Amino acid sequence: MIEQISRLARDAGAAIMQVYAGDMPLELTHKQDASPLTAADLAAHRVIAEGLAALAPDIPILSEEDPPAWEVRRGWDRYWLVDPLDGTKEFLRRNGEFTVNIALIEEGFPVMGVVYAPATDLLYAADKDHAWKITADGQRLDIHCKEARPPLVVISRSHSDDRELQDYLAQLGEHQTVSIGSSLKFCLVAEGSAQLYPRFGPTNVWDTAAGHAVAAAAGAQVNDWTGHALDYHPRESFLNPGFRVSLF
Repeated sequence: MIEQISRLARDAGAAIMQVYAGDMPLELTHKQDASPLTAADLAAHRVIAEGLAALAPDIPILSEEDPPAWEVRRGWDRYWLVDPLDGTKEFLRRNGEFTVNIALIEEGFPVMGVVYAPATDLLYAADKDHAWKITADGQRLDIHCKEARPPLVVISRSHSDDRELQDYLAQLGEHQTVSIGSSLKFCLVAEGSAQLYPRFGPTNVWDTAAGHAVAAAAGAQVNDWTGHALDYHPRESFLNPGFRVSLF
């Protein structure tokens, strides 16, 4: 199934790039929480929702752009968790750091995930304990976390001024940092380019599930600040606690 999900992520990416390239109108609006919403978000959502419904009609879908009511999803033990366009702010900044995220959740854990960056045609995927990436020229490469001294810490481009984050980095010891948008931060740790991704600012479950699947399959831990793995069992709130993605 992972190959079909990868193709679906690429199809959603192609829909996003039509808007990015100016072939379709942007149609920028804002949601109730003031986060931006574009025609690209909605086009990608439609591609993924229709594709998943055809591929696995018995598995329900939780997408950022059409989240079912709590009463509908409270009993789900297996479901798709989707962010059709993760990094809409980066999309609007036109820096290429946005992704399509599709994950399969079973018993609260992401057992399969695809993160696709359409602007660079780079795809990360994971199925059980195996993670890989497919480069723009079609190379398929297995990926694993790697240690480095000093470690490279990857942080959110949109939340780099978070006070808790700055205090944490000040106590970390020798390190280097790089800022990047979207779930690509998980993927940098997964492929060994970075060693740590600390997050204190707000995220939702659809922001993290696919990247979590890739990072975990590559050998990383994705834990909240009490040491427990991020949990995707259905709950009324979509918000995650703070977390860290690391080798240790």
